[in-house]
Amino acid sequence: MTERLRIGIQGMSCASCVARIERALHKLRGVDEVAVNLATESAMITYDPRAVQATSLITTIEDAGYEVAVEQIDLAITGMTCASCVLRVERALVRAPGVLDASVNLATEKASVRVVAGAITSADLRRLVEEAGYKVREESSVADDDTLLKARRDELKALRRNLVVAAGLSVPLVLIAMAPMLSQHWFQLMARLLPVSYWHGFEFVLATMVQFGAGRRFYIHGWVELRHLNPGMNSLVMISTSAAYFYSVAALTAPQLFPAGTAHLYFESAAVIVTLILLGRYMEARAKGRTSEAIAKLMKLQPDLAHIEGANEIIDVPIEQVLPGNRLLVRPGESIPVDGKVVEGRSYVDESMVTGEAIPVAKEQGREVIAGTINKSGSFSMRAERVGADTVLARIIKLVEDAQSCKPPIQRTADRIAAVFVPVVILVALLAFGLWLTYAPPPSLNYAFVAAISVLVIACPCAMGLATPTAIMVGTGKAAEMGILFRRGDALETLGRMDTFMLDKTGTLTKGAPQLTELTTFDATHETVLRYCAALERHSEHPLALAIVAAARQQGIAAAHVDEFNSHPGFGVEGEIEGHKVLVGSAAFLDRHGVSLHDGKDRLQHITGEARTPVFCAIDGCLGALMAISDPLKEGVRSTIDELSAMGKTIIMITGDHGNSAEAIARQAGIHQVLAEIRPERKAEEVRKLQDQGNRVAFVGDGINDAPALSQSDVGIAIGTGTDIAIEAADVILMSGDVRGIVNAIALSQRTLRTIHVNFFWAYAYNAALIPVAAGALYPLFGVLLSPVFAAAAMSASSLLVVSNSLRLKKFTSILDMRQHVDERRQATQPSQHDLVI
Repeated sequence: MTERLRIGIQGMSCASCVARIERALHKLRGVDEVAVNLATESAMITYDPRAVQATSLITTIEDAGYEVAVEQIDLAITGMTCASCVLRVERALVRAPGVLDASVNLATEKASVRVVAGAITSADLRRLVEEAGYKVREESSVADDDTLLKARRDELKALRRNLVVAAGLSVPLVLIAMAPMLSQHWFQLMARLLPVSYWHGFEFVLATMVQFGAGRRFYIHGWVELRHLNPGMNSLVMISTSAAYFYSVAALTAPQLFPAGTAHLYFESAAVIVTLILLGRYMEARAKGRTSEAIAKLMKLQPDLAHIEGANEIIDVPIEQVLPGNRLLVRPGESIPVDGKVVEGRSYVDESMVTGEAIPVAKEQGREVIAGTINKSGSFSMRAERVGADTVLARIIKLVEDAQSCKPPIQRTADRIAAVFVPVVILVALLAFGLWLTYAPPPSLNYAFVAAISVLVIACPCAMGLATPTAIMVGTGKAAEMGILFRRGDALETLGRMDTFMLDKTGTLTKGAPQLTELTTFDATHETVLRYCAALERHSEHPLALAIVAAARQQGIAAAHVDEFNSHPGFGVEGEIEGHKVLVGSAAFLDRHGVSLHDGKDRLQHITGEARTPVFCAIDGCLGALMAISDPLKEGVRSTIDELSAMGKTIIMITGDHGNSAEAIARQAGIHQVLAEIRPERKAEEVRKLQDQGNRVAFVGDGINDAPALSQSDVGIAIGTGTDIAIEAADVILMSGDVRGIVNAIALSQRTLRTIHVNFFWAYAYNAALIPVAAGALYPLFGVLLSPVFAAAAMSASSLLVVSNSLRLKKFTSILDMRQHVDERRQATQPSQHDLVI
C-alpha cells in the first residue's frame, strides 16, 4: 500500500539541491519514488505509510538544509463528549496523507491540524471528521464571533430542553415504580385505582419517551462510536440504558422466558440514568462556557463602530471598513477602534486589559495607541495603522486561542489512557455479569444485571477529556487578564518546573536607555546646570547627551540659547551661553581645559564603583556639577529576584557588557551569577550548556536580539511592550514589560499544574475506585450493591468537580500583590514606637 504526497520546498537554487534532497529521501525505508522539481519548488514522493510517516519526510528535507511549507488548519467540531471522542477525531485526521499532526481540544471544541501546504484542504479534513461521526461548523473571525457563541447557546438550549423532558417524565415514572415498594398503603391505593398491568404499561410508555426522545442523542453518537470500533461515553450510556430498557420490555411482555423471581422491571433505572447524565451534560456545558470568558471579554473590547474624520463631517462606519491611513476621532470613554498613532489632541488611555498595567498612560501626538484600550479623558484624533487581524488585540486573542487549543504532554498521556479505558470497562462489566450470574444467590440474573449496568455507567470517561483543557483554558485566560500571554498551553504546564532562569540585562532587568540618575552641584544651582548642559547636549547625538536633554525636559527646565558650540568627539562639548563658557564632558576633557576636579573626587569614585558613567560640567573654569548616567534597573527587579530565589530557582544574568558594569548591575538586582561580554549569538550556546548539564532553563529577554536563546530554552519569556511583542521566538510574553510578571507567570503555572493533578484524581482515581464498588466488591462484606441510578449521579459529579475545580483558577491573584498586602497588614497591626514608650 503506497501513497503519493506533494511537498512544497523552499530554498532550492540549483540541480545539486534537487539531487541532495532526492538522495536524502531515498535513504528512508519505505520511500519508493522521489521526483523533485526545481521550477515548481516541490517534491512528489511515493511512499509506504506503514513504513515511514509524513513527519519523517519533512524532517529529512529540513535536515538537508531546506524549508518545507507547512500550514495550520483549524476546525470547530461539534458532538464530542469525552476523551474517546477526542482520540477518534485525531485518529481520523492523522491517517490522511499530508497531515503531520492533529490536536483536538474537548473544552474548546476545536481541532488544530498541521498539514503540508497544498497536500490536503480544509474540505478534505471536514469530510474525515464527518465520516468519524461528528460535525464541523464554520469558524468565525475575531470581529464576528456570533456564530460560535450561537452554536454553544443552541447546544445549551437543546440540552436544557431534553433535560426538562427527561426529568418531567422520570419523576412520575419513579413514583409509579418505587411507591409500592416503599409503602403498602400506596400499593393498595394504586391497585384499587388500576390493575398492576396498567401501571406497568404506564412505566413502559414513560420510559420509552425518555429513552428514545430525550435520550436519542446517546443512540446517534453511541452507534457511530461502535461502528468505528471505538466505544466512548455515549456507547456506555447507550449500552447500559438499552440493557435496562429492553430487559424490562422482555420481562413485561414475556415473563415466562425468565427464571423464577428474575422478571423485574428496570424502566425507572434507565430513565433516571438518562436524566442524570443529561443533567451532568447541561451543568458541564454551562461551566465550560465560563472557562472561555477571557476570550469573550477580549473580543468585546473592540468597538463596533469607528468615527472617520472626513473633510467636513465625521462618518460612523463599521470597524471592518476602517483602512490603514484613515483619520479617526476617539471621544472620552470610548474604546480605541484600531492600532495607530495620535495625530492631534492629548488624553490618558487605560491599557490594563491589554498590558495588565493599571495606571492610565498619557497619549499625545506621535504616541501609539492600541485597539481595545479605553480613552479616559480628552478627545484626540489618530491615524489608523493596523486593522483587522493585524491589531495587537487580534494577535492577543489568537495567541490565547492557540494556547487553549494546544495539547500539553500531560493531556496526551491522558488521551492514551482513555483510549484503552472504555474497552477495559466493557470487559470488566462483562466479567462482573458473568461472576454474579455464576456465584450470586437467587435471583442471580438480577444481581448480575445491576452490577454490569452500574460498571458501564460509572466509568464514562467525560471527566478525563476535561481534566487538562479546562484548567489550561482558565489559566491562560487569567494570565491574559494580568498581561501575561502564553503562546502554548504546554508552556503554562512546564514553566513552573523550570529550575534555572537566565535573564538578559539590557531591556530586561534595566530600562534599556541611559538616564540621568544623579546630579551633584558645586558652584552652580541644579536648574542652572541642567539649563546649560541641555543647551549644549541637544546639539549632540550621543546617547549620554540624550539622557541629559530628556532629564531637563522631564523637570520642565527649558534649555538656554548657545552662541558658540564646539564638539570634541570622545571627550565632550563646549559653548558660550549667556556670557559664560560652559564645558560638558569627561574628566580628561575638563582636565585638558585646566578645570580642577578635586571637589568631586570622592563622588567620582562612588559613581565609577557602581559602573555608572560620570559626566562633568564646568562653568567659567570652575567645577559646576558632577552627573551620573546609567541604564537603571526597572522597578520591581529586586523584589522579582528575591522571590525567584525564595522559590529555589537558580538565577543567572547574561549580558554583552563589560564585567565591572555587569557585576554592578547584578549586585543591585541581587543576582550572584553573571555571564558578561557574551555576544548575542553565543547566548543560545550558554543556554544549551546549562541544558546539557541537566538543567531546565527559562530564558528571559527582549525577544528580538535574544531570539536564538529564547528558542533554545525550554521556556522562552519575552519582555514586550504593548505594540512590540516578540511572538515568534518566545513561549510567554509579558505585555507590560514588568519583570514582576515572571513571578506571577510561574505561580500561575504551578497553580494550574496542581489543578490538573487534582482534576486527574477526580477523573481517574475517583472512577477507578468506584468501578469495583459498582461491580459489587462491597457486597460480600456489607451487603451493598450500587444502584445504576447512584452510579449515574457519581459519574456526572466527577465531571462537574473537574470543571468547577478548574474555574477556581479565576480567583488567582498576583503573588507579589498578595505579599505586599500581607506586609501592609502586618505593619498595621504592629505597635508603633510611641506605643512601646507608653
